[in-house]
Amino acid sequence: MPGELLSVRDLRVRFPGGVTAVDGLSFDVEPGQVLGIVGESGSGKSATGLSVLGLHDRAEVTGSILFGGKELVGASERELRRLRGDDLAMVFQDPLSSLHPHYTIGRQISEAYLVHNRAGRQAARARAVEMLERVGIPSPERRYDEYPHQFSGGMRQRVMIAMALVCEPRLLVADEPTTALDVTVQAQILALIDELRREVGTAVVLITHDLGVVAETCDSVVVMYGGQCVEQGSVADIFARPQMPYTWGLLGSMPRLDRPRGTRLTPIPGVPATVHDGCAFEPRCEYRELVAGDLCSTVRPSLLDGVRCHLDQDQRRELWAAR
Repeated sequence: MPGELLSVRDLRVRFPGGVTAVDGLSFDVEPGQVLGIVGESGSGKSATGLSVLGLHDRAEVTGSILFGGKELVGASERELRRLRGDDLAMVFQDPLSSLHPHYTIGRQISEAYLVHNRAGRQAARARAVEMLERVGIPSPERRYDEYPHQFSGGMRQRVMIAMALVCEPRLLVADEPTTALDVTVQAQILALIDELRREVGTAVVLITHDLGVVAETCDSVVVMYGGQCVEQGSVADIFARPQMPYTWGLLGSMPRLDRPRGTRLTPIPGVPATVHDGCAFEPRCEYRELVAGDLCSTVRPSLLDGVRCHLDQDQRRELWAAR
């Protein structure tokens, strides 16, 4: 669609053995926007992010991923390599396994810059040092020549962000960028991503299971369950007026300041979805009996007005108000 930087339509990702990780996902990202993709482990979040960058080796990817008007599904590896790092970049969950242990931090950032720019080694080094300084690495000139194991977890994540943004990409996919970091470092990393987004104008797809992170940093949200989008909308709507029982469950399982102190968190019963003919969340939904017949177990609900649920709008409004 005009004005969108990234437009994903009916994305499906199937792995050998018939496992469907993403099942008919659609969303848009505008320039400078931060889109949060949330859901439990196994909901298809990371598979979606990897699809955007064309990083699935063995999976069958179908549907449409338009980036700046260019179709990425079915694009050649040569074309995808030209886009990765320059226009598209990704920050992975585990920076230690994503950084090469035998090369210095500075060399790895410099190489990312050299691949996409006509620059000499000196210019690439200067750019890498500049990026290390921008992401808050102390003594960047000295630390340019150090190795990944000499950095803390938070510092390695800052290095990954520097590497991802060294060419000022138009879109950054950040896959759980604050996982396994303490809360202080988490806040610093999120503030850094937001600062660089505002400076450079990069759009961000933030993949996370942490709704607190989404509330703090995102403009809009896609809630995934069983490889599907079950709800999407603005951050304000998702947190103040959620429509889908699964979203209610996510919100009920996180601590909130607008509840009395000592209020117990309510986990979602059951286990994440497997292959299911009807609503993916039906086996775990406490409201399925309110829908007539066996509709929830036999018919997949359509995504209407940003929500995938057989409960009608009035029912959903009343149920959420009563929680």
